[in-house]
Amino acid sequence: MRNRYLLAADFVLLALAAIGAFVLRFDWYFLASRPEFPAFLIVAVLAKPVVLYFGDIYARYWQYATTRDMLALLLSVSAASVAMGLAITILLAVGMIPFFSRSVMIIDWLLAVLLVTGARVAVRMRHDLRAEVRRPGGSRDVIVVGAGNTGMVVVREIQRNSRVKKNVIGFLDDDADKLGKQIYGVPVLGRIADLATIAAKHRCDEIVIAMPSAPGRTVREVADRCRRLGLRSLTIPGVYELLDDKVSVSTLREIDIADLLRRSPAQTRERAHQYIRGRRVLVTGAGGSIGSELCRQIAHLDPHQLILLGHGENSLFELSQELADMAPALDHQVAIADIRDERRVRQIFQQFKPDVVFHAAAHKHVGLMEQNREEALTNNILGTHRVASAAIEAGTERFVLVSTDKAVRSVGVMGASKRVAEEIVRQVARATGRAFVVVRFGNVLGSHGSVVPIFKRQIQRGGPVTVTDPGMRRFFMTIPEAVHLMLEAGGLGRGGELYVLRMGEPVAIVDLARDLIQLSGFSLDEIPIVFTSPRPGEKLTEQLWEDGAVLDDTEHPDVVRVSEPPLAITDAHAAVAQIVAAVESGDQLATDALVQAWLNGSPGAGSVIAFPTRDLRTQAFLGE
Repeated sequence: MRNRYLLAADFVLLALAAIGAFVLRFDWYFLASRPEFPAFLIVAVLAKPVVLYFGDIYARYWQYATTRDMLALLLSVSAASVAMGLAITILLAVGMIPFFSRSVMIIDWLLAVLLVTGARVAVRMRHDLRAEVRRPGGSRDVIVVGAGNTGMVVVREIQRNSRVKKNVIGFLDDDADKLGKQIYGVPVLGRIADLATIAAKHRCDEIVIAMPSAPGRTVREVADRCRRLGLRSLTIPGVYELLDDKVSVSTLREIDIADLLRRSPAQTRERAHQYIRGRRVLVTGAGGSIGSELCRQIAHLDPHQLILLGHGENSLFELSQELADMAPALDHQVAIADIRDERRVRQIFQQFKPDVVFHAAAHKHVGLMEQNREEALTNNILGTHRVASAAIEAGTERFVLVSTDKAVRSVGVMGASKRVAEEIVRQVARATGRAFVVVRFGNVLGSHGSVVPIFKRQIQRGGPVTVTDPGMRRFFMTIPEAVHLMLEAGGLGRGGELYVLRMGEPVAIVDLARDLIQLSGFSLDEIPIVFTSPRPGEKLTEQLWEDGAVLDDTEHPDVVRVSEPPLAITDAHAAVAQIVAAVESGDQLATDALVQAWLNGSPGAGSVIAFPTRDLRTQAFLGE
């Protein structure tokens, strides 16, 4: 119903409420004995709709009314009654009416609430009933696993949307208080363990897993049962993937490997919001997997400005367009630069003066970096030095280096370069007293060049899926999970800390391959797994910290503070200069020897880093 019709109906209903108040108080004799009635009726019909209008009651879409809409209506009707009471008081004061009964006002308010609210409820019921009648034929019978808030939203949207060819026949939930009850007219048929029995009894076609906060273990169990029963299964993305997006039928998708490996979300903290809200934030490597997700999540944290710094114009263009659609009010800027270009990097930092920097730009592919060692060293080490130096000059307060478990006991040049980059950031923190920290974690699912996309392409080609070794294991986390925790960790540090994200237990790569094959609808007989051998720079297992490291809990349950001995670098500025000179000379043996000396030598005393700064504490520390 259009709101102009509701406005017309309200004139009639409010008039009926006024008449009904006098009838209930004085019976029908009031027409002859209550001279104040005409004034009361006129004020009710004229004043109350005006108050409702300014209360935005006619700007709401009542076909989809919520409890919040109903509360707003109650408050507006109450405000209208108060306004009418004031008008009656004025009429009494000037002598336009001789007397008035206060009980009439109370009765009128009650009747107005009942009649006006009832009209909106009727609009909502009419819409819901029409949606049920219009539901097309050929609808699939669906069971929703999870009768929590998310499951309720999914069911309600299916009921409202006639174009969704689904018919919800029941919920499954392990909450004993919900068993046997009805939610939106849909019964809770049993527990999750009863899926096979209930699906067979009701001849179900499809299962919807509506538990975004459920760990991967739970999703895996339900998906395995559906696979054995020959039922199609859909799921809602995990809580970190949803961010602030509204849960709806459109978010339903096929179960992915990330759903099977996700963990129970840790309690969300406000720390990230506190240090990002109202600040200028710069992300290097913004076009990459981690960098782009950082930008998406930061966009929800109310920064004053977000600067996307990267080298690939196409990926940055696409991300910029996405942010413009997702957060149109966000001031975001794109800066194209190679982080090794000192002049350009300093120019960008001086232009934007970022308060917070997330340094995610790095060369990360182990095999490729073994073949292009100079690129790994100059980009990951020299580039980090350039960015950190520019941040100090620009007055950046907080700096977060994105690191990797490949930096621990590294056997390849990529890991070694990231370990040196960690030391550069920690040294500048010690030298300047600024909140420059390192956040280290393992593999992320679905990033560019990661094992999951490779396996998927091999499966699409019909196999085989190649795994380097049966014993190879890796720590895994979804990209949104890792970025969420990284943002939380970035607010914990005061300077020089190394934070490591709790990654859970390492996953066997061969198990990952088996899960992907089965999720793709194939058996291991159809898509075989073939073992090759580890490539240069690879390890069978990874570690998140060095042997002998000291671990301390932090305020966040999924972030641990790690204390490791520093590298044998006494002057990072001179060390970077040595790397550049060795690379430019083309002396690979000298370059490798230098890096290995840093990684394996004894820690230097009194480590000093030569970063340009005007900070008095830093000047005193450096003896300037």
